[in-house]
Amino acid sequence: MDMQGQRTLNASQQQAWNALNNPEILKACIPGCEKFEAVGDDTYLVTTAIKIGPVAARFSGKVTLTDIVPPTSYRLHFEAQGGVAGFGKGTSSVELKPLEHGCELHYTVHSSVGGKIAQLGQRLIDGAAKSLAEDFFKRFEAELERLYPTPEDISEAAEHDAAPDSGAGGTARSKADMPAWGWVLVVAGVAGFAWWVAR
Repeated sequence: MDMQGQRTLNASQQQAWNALNNPEILKACIPGCEKFEAVGDDTYLVTTAIKIGPVAARFSGKVTLTDIVPPTSYRLHFEAQGGVAGFGKGTSSVELKPLEHGCELHYTVHSSVGGKIAQLGQRLIDGAAKSLAEDFFKRFEAELERLYPTPEDISEAAEHDAAPDSGAGGTARSKADMPAWGWVLVVAGVAGFAWWVAR
């Protein structure tokens, strides 16, 4: 499977780079991720549980970063086993390009899989991969927003705090208080990992 894409982020190149290299943030953003643990220099053990159609499994594997050029780019190598559900391995590259406001994340993925997941219909696999990837990016973007609120976000939060509570039984959450439901692809390095697991 070959894939590429890009995403505009409302954070600086350095801020996005820091987030893409933070295991706790990645764990929170990858759908179904149960573990993203550093075990050596630029090497991580990853466990994630996913369900695609009738196939549900827990995949465990290793992610290694190479060709690291802070805060611009790196390559990600991954391999994982999901028992009878399947296995896979591949590489992904991630590049962050600064913009006048924020930055642009570019990623490519090359992977191969086998087992039950590889036998599912292509439409079902593509739909699940797209859903996982979108979920990851939403989680990552929301996490960046929480960590690095813009002046507009801060202003909106202040206006909200100053306004009387018109709700019955609770207050609405401001953007700055939003939990990490949103951002995960696949890093884009890890974005690639999320896409690959879906495939």
